[in-house]
Amino acid sequence: MRATLLIENIGELATPVGSSARAGARMRELRIVRDAAVAVDVETIAWAGPASELPRLDGPPPERVDARGGAVVPGFVDSHTHFVFGGYRDDEFFWRAEGLPYMEIHARGGGIANTVRDTRNASAEELEASAAARLERMLGLGVTTVEGKSGYGLDLETELRQLEVMRLLDARQPVDIVSTYMGPHSIPVEYKGNPSGYIDFAIREVLPRVKEGGLARFCDVFCERGVFELDDSRRFLEAARSMGFGVKLHADEIVRLGGAGLAAAVGAVSADHLLKASDDDLGAMAEAGVVATCLPLTAFSLREPYAPARAMVDRGLAVAVASDLNPGSCYSQSIPLAAALAVLYMGMTIEETLTALTLNAAAALGLAGDRGSIEAGKLADLLVLDAPSYRHLAYHVGMNLVGAVVKRGKIVGVRA
Repeated sequence: MRATLLIENIGELATPVGSSARAGARMRELRIVRDAAVAVDVETIAWAGPASELPRLDGPPPERVDARGGAVVPGFVDSHTHFVFGGYRDDEFFWRAEGLPYMEIHARGGGIANTVRDTRNASAEELEASAAARLERMLGLGVTTVEGKSGYGLDLETELRQLEVMRLLDARQPVDIVSTYMGPHSIPVEYKGNPSGYIDFAIREVLPRVKEGGLARFCDVFCERGVFELDDSRRFLEAARSMGFGVKLHADEIVRLGGAGLAAAVGAVSADHLLKASDDDLGAMAEAGVVATCLPLTAFSLREPYAPARAMVDRGLAVAVASDLNPGSCYSQSIPLAAALAVLYMGMTIEETLTALTLNAAAALGLAGDRGSIEAGKLADLLVLDAPSYRHLAYHVGMNLVGAVVKRGKIVGVRA
């Protein structure tokens, strides 16, 4: 067997297995190997298992990584972020901490319109520089693949600029970026009181340009009462799907509108937030194979209830966990804190949480066939932890335990 990189002296290798999302009780099923080794051939995993069974290596000697008895897990996949934006909204954070209601914050000039203004005014170079810094922090926290949504332009020019920045960054740094066009994130002032007209604009003017430029893999919509309700959301998603995009939804976050049921009906790859989703709609998602993406950092930041992840798993859904990094409701990319919150406040086991942050998160991006687990033939996206077990990811609350990051078979981050 040929290997270009060998990770040895692994105290514990822990990974879900498979090429699709794990649902229900299967989310707890991890392959655990003590005293393990992983052999990598260029970008892909050639072999993973007990060190005593490592096949003979042929060819030039590989580069070696000593795990020093630490655990090795798959690279994290952050399947829901809004990491390209201009400006900040720190005032809002402290207004919320003081107990100000949303409408008063809005009256003070807060809300998404603030970020839309700053993003429209930012150059591509400015957006790229700030987004690159966020990606660097993500990588240090073990994120090897990230989804990025547009949606802070709400016009043609800025939406395309956000997506183009993601494409440039995908080529210029190690973290793989999956881009999502989310023009229907909010109703812009130009279409105030006319959400259907804005959906017409997005379908007619923006979707063809995004498709022509190959700028996004998915399209997303904020399906919520008073924003884009079921009919407009369905119309946008069906138009996107007819053009070859995968579709995703922000669904049932604030009120029980039926977005989760719509996700099942249109064949969405994932529906996200889901705090108010009905049991019937969650059941439809489970039957349709839609990944339920929970965002505990947002609930933490807003001091709102957490998504019922325990109930979702128990009813047979595949659950993913993501950061929801954005400048308003959740300015955090802390996967370590998300892992702890999933266990402490969403009732997930640590095994389910690891699956939710890796294989199921990859499935929420249509990528479970080539990443999200440590198996021969998959991309060599791996983390060496400064801890003896994957269980410390939640137990060591909110702390970054990533000692080394291997991305596509290359060592791209080592913490001193």
